[in-house]
Amino acid sequence: MSTPRFLELPPGVRRTDIATARGTIAALQAMPTSGGCELQAAVLVPGYTGSKEDFLAILQTLAQAGRPVIAIDLPGQYQSPGLERVGDYTRAALGQVIGELIAALGHGPVHLLGHSFGGLLARETVLANEAPLLSLTMMSSGPSGIEGVRAGDARRLVAALGPEPTRDRVREVWTEHLDEPARASGVPEEIHAFLRERMLANDPEGLVRMAEELLTAPDRTTELTAVADLPKLVLYGENDDAWPPEVQATMAKYLGAERVVIPGAAHSPNVEAPETTARALTEFWTQAETPDRTGDL
Repeated sequence: MSTPRFLELPPGVRRTDIATARGTIAALQAMPTSGGCELQAAVLVPGYTGSKEDFLAILQTLAQAGRPVIAIDLPGQYQSPGLERVGDYTRAALGQVIGELIAALGHGPVHLLGHSFGGLLARETVLANEAPLLSLTMMSSGPSGIEGVRAGDARRLVAALGPEPTRDRVREVWTEHLDEPARASGVPEEIHAFLRERMLANDPEGLVRMAEELLTAPDRTTELTAVADLPKLVLYGENDDAWPPEVQATMAKYLGAERVVIPGAAHSPNVEAPETTARALTEFWTQAETPDRTGDL
């Protein structure tokens, strides 16, 4: 899971709730602190066990370029209520929720970014072709199910939650498996308390179902390649330990996407190298709004 380095809302960022056809979505909305919004909005989707707070370090910088930026909690994540039906936690259904959110914002076409599992969901939103989009960014995400150590982490979490996950069981899993590693990472007490609060607030069924979706996602690169008129960016840290960098590079090549590798970052460049990441995103988004797009980042 991504671990934010601070929790105080930067200037121009506020907490809000967005009503959609499937319920309320918790969000952080960033606006420029000076000047107007001359550029199109961006929507940021977090990864598995993440939240809108994962983007705190880049929200103000992105908005200062002159655009509204909205970071969300997925349904069943942290402060967004869970879904009524377990079957609504599929990749396709969650991708549709993102599309409904974009429509509810009323900003017109937006730039869509998905981090990790959020990238797989953003891809579903694109392929459903029901939301007005200006670009797609897959950040630290891959062509199919997650690999390596992080896949093992997801499987262990599902196994620990058991066949009938409950909030009490989520609390036990935090105490038995997650609390000590969080403390050992050296995060301040405020961040440790937030990580606990976030995990315990997640919908237990959502944790299991989304993990299964993360692990079993098929490769849909060919289908996404067919959406040729949508500008695409693949952005990842040079030390990503979820999907190997070479896998993401190959995906970018097949997609005909622009590619940015963030030096010194791993799986969460939005946290580990926020200024470099925000600059790359702003350049890509602004270029995507230009009628005649030429050149690479």
